[in-house]
Amino acid sequence: MYAVVKTGGKQFRVTPDDVIKVEKLDGQAGDIIQLETVLMLGGEGEAEIGAPTVSGASIAAEILEQGRDKKITVFKKRRRQNYRRKKGHRQPMTVLRVREILTGGASPSVTASTPKAKDPIDPAATPPRGATDNPVGAFTEDNVAEATETKDD
Repeated sequence: MYAVVKTGGKQFRVTPDDVIKVEKLDGQAGDIIQLETVLMLGGEGEAEIGAPTVSGASIAAEILEQGRDKKITVFKKRRRQNYRRKKGHRQPMTVLRVREILTGGASPSVTASTPKAKDPIDPAATPPRGATDNPVGAFTEDNVAEATETKDD
């Protein structure tokens, strides 16, 4: 079964377990979201086309990552005017994995997976930044002993 879903002003043809990059959506990694704007369902016999959307159909998708897309270069130039402007831009995007295609107003059977939590860092156990046992150039007992020794001539 496949569906055509609209999000972020673009249309995507999706099947379960597809990974797609869409315009930024609210949520964190591991959250399950529902995309309600399904334009078409197909795959089992005749395709069902919405007018404008298929009623009761939605897509359950898991947010894999929130990030930014590849950098694009915006270059403006007016010839013979010595006018040149160069800028870069990275569009915010969300990476989704389609879990289910739901019909008939059904709710998703998958639940939000919890992202792996990082181990908490104990601030008392970590030394302050720049503090080491033997910083470069510091005097230790060996260095002091070598510096105080005098050569017998």
